[in-house]
Amino acid sequence: MPEWLALYYREPLELTHGEGRYVWDAEGRRYLDFFGGILTTMTAHALPEVTKAVAEQAGRILHTSTLYLDRHMVELAERIAALSGIPDARVFFTTSGTEANDAALLLATTFRRSNQVLAMRNSYHGRSFSAVGITGNSSWSPTSLSPLQTLYVHGGVRTRGPYAQLSDAEFTAACVADLEDMLGQVHGTVAALIAEPVQGVGGFTAPPDGLYAAFRDVLQQHGILWITDEVQTGWGRTGDHFWGWQAHAASGPPDLLTFAKGIGNGMSVGGVVARAEVMNCLDANSISTFGGSPVTMAAGLANLTYLLEHDLQGNARRVGGLLAERLRAATAGLAVVREIRGRGLMIGVELTEPDGTPSPRAASLALEHAREAGLLIGKGGREGHTLRIAPPLTLTVAEAEQGAEILGGVLRRVQDTIGTIGGKERP
Repeated sequence: MPEWLALYYREPLELTHGEGRYVWDAEGRRYLDFFGGILTTMTAHALPEVTKAVAEQAGRILHTSTLYLDRHMVELAERIAALSGIPDARVFFTTSGTEANDAALLLATTFRRSNQVLAMRNSYHGRSFSAVGITGNSSWSPTSLSPLQTLYVHGGVRTRGPYAQLSDAEFTAACVADLEDMLGQVHGTVAALIAEPVQGVGGFTAPPDGLYAAFRDVLQQHGILWITDEVQTGWGRTGDHFWGWQAHAASGPPDLLTFAKGIGNGMSVGGVVARAEVMNCLDANSISTFGGSPVTMAAGLANLTYLLEHDLQGNARRVGGLLAERLRAATAGLAVVREIRGRGLMIGVELTEPDGTPSPRAASLALEHAREAGLLIGKGGREGHTLRIAPPLTLTVAEAEQGAEILGGVLRRVQDTIGTIGGKERP
């Protein structure tokens, strides 16, 4: 394995099985899972409806490729197209969010005949060569080489940076002015803006509601496409909306939407949705060997059906709101906690040093202490200083309260470890 393949924890953890919101390691210890394999186990571990669909399809045929029709793929595409909000939508399935964003970039740059792309600062869109080229989070961008000319704009991070002290309305106006100024200096045609409604790897940061609608008004004046990266925000995780872009819906739906992670509940499913005019702009042959495979499509269809029939979006809103409230109460007065933010079951806890600077050591300690206490969480942010909390959407009230209690104790322990009480150094 390469040296740059990251592992959590000083002593790496092997997970062997899971059920519901819990997983077990190779030593038989149980953990409450508040990260879901990076927001991917969306409904539950070993969900019977999904495992049954996978087993039954695997018993019939494992693989065909897109050269042949697959009933599950057609049905899932029809359902996603209808849910997307994009008129006359077409769906292309991939194996990951990275590949979905690659496909969206190919479509947008081909449609617009330009390799210029707008992206957000602090963003993350995948690990491929083209996806790295539009990733604004430097800790996940190993090269400056790119087939794209990328221009980064403000707006993805609300509480840090030059506009942090402004009101929401002033913040939005300043970001729009920055976008207009940048477009006024561009030579040639800009193909698209790609943006996460909530920045995932960036630490679950988000702009004020309506910012991307305001951006869209400017983009439309120039014919620039809007790509919403819903790899982490899709399928109701944010609670208030089914898609993250719907918090910015005043100007209508995006031109392209990318998805992955949760739809497969652990199976490798991604995809891009675009209106037919954009999706059909390619003038060369293409297939996908593994995208839209019979097994993954059966899993995705069963998972989506379960999510909709059990109103998991509503559960994310209700239980996520409770979890955030409990976390704020459990960490009140802790100087190490700068901010608790997020929507639904997508919550970030930003940690700082005594002087207010981002604290990656606090986040690393929190992960280790949480593991010891039987809780799995993630981390993100440009400095790796923000805890990422994203349990399966079936999380119960009791489990939310249990996780908040554990995390409160963990963060009190972290504060003692890094030597802060009330924001001052220990004597």
